[in-house]
Amino acid sequence: MTVQPIRLFGDPVLRTPAEPVVDFDAELRKLVADLTDTMREQNGAGLAAPQLGVGLRVFTFDVDDVVGHLVNPVLHFPDEEEQDGQEGCLSIPGLYFDTKRRLNVVAKGFTEYGDPLQIVGTGLMARCVQHETDHLDGVLFLDRLDPEARKEAMKAIRQADWYDEAAPPVVKVSPHDVPPSRRQSLASRFGLGSDRSANPFGLGR
Repeated sequence: MTVQPIRLFGDPVLRTPAEPVVDFDAELRKLVADLTDTMREQNGAGLAAPQLGVGLRVFTFDVDDVVGHLVNPVLHFPDEEEQDGQEGCLSIPGLYFDTKRRLNVVAKGFTEYGDPLQIVGTGLMARCVQHETDHLDGVLFLDRLDPEARKEAMKAIRQADWYDEAAPPVVKVSPHDVPPSRRQSLASRFGLGSDRSANPFGLGR
């Protein structure tokens, strides 16, 4: 088992957009293994690399007995249908709030070996994919709530026994840190480009 500590709400790594993966190497495969083991240990439906303090565009999922991962995801939405339901997050443990998401999604990206991969999801799978992709953009599901619901969520978070406003968070430096001068060309190479900002959405239990 390679279970790792999960970063909690308030850690700045959760608000920092992750960088595209450029090295499909043993280090990436270890990260995917760590994400998978930690997700399953915590009974989560999904887990994104920033939740382990690693600023890379990778997430894992475990939905309806389907376990997998996606690297450098780009989302497409085939229609305008929406779903509304309870959503939680391993970085905001024990709290759940109704959150609107798209009902259907097509996610394109890569495996840990660099092979193209496409996930077509609906319902819970679509919710999970959007939630985890949000994490890669520095977005939390709380940001998808309406103002009144967000106010109630923040109140609940401040009352949670795990929340420590005074605790200084520690951010882990990614072993795949990408120099700013290369980001634009890498995004183009992996088909990220403007699609990242086009994501209207982006699950841990």
